[in-house]
Amino acid sequence: MLDYVALTIHDYQRSKSFYQAALAPLGYELVLEISEWAGFGWGDKPDLLIRGGSSTTPNLRIAFRAEDRETVHNFYREALAAGGKDDGAPALRPEYDDDYFSARVLDPDGHRIEVVCHIPEDAFE
Repeated sequence: MLDYVALTIHDYQRSKSFYQAALAPLGYELVLEISEWAGFGWGDKPDLLIRGGSSTTPNLRIAFRAEDRETVHNFYREALAAGGKDDGAPALRPEYDDDYFSARVLDPDGHRIEVVCHIPEDAFE
């Protein structure tokens, strides 16, 4: 089980703004900020940390779990509006699993950020 993931990014303010907007549909908030470190999570526990400097290489792929497909759509919309680049619009990806519904964006440093819902669509009816 992971405790947190940390990324080094080029432009601290740009990435902080991106992650605040992109992760808001998942309920994530900025819960920690020290110097050029920002932590996003719930309560006082960060799950994702970013730090200013030069970007982590190679680029990483991070997937967050969503409890419904609407959250996947909301993440995608907010992430693009905050400067993310499209890397896969919300869709089923049956090559992974019959109920794998996700959206992917590239963050300002080129890291692939994905939000996935594994719950079948008919479970929401």
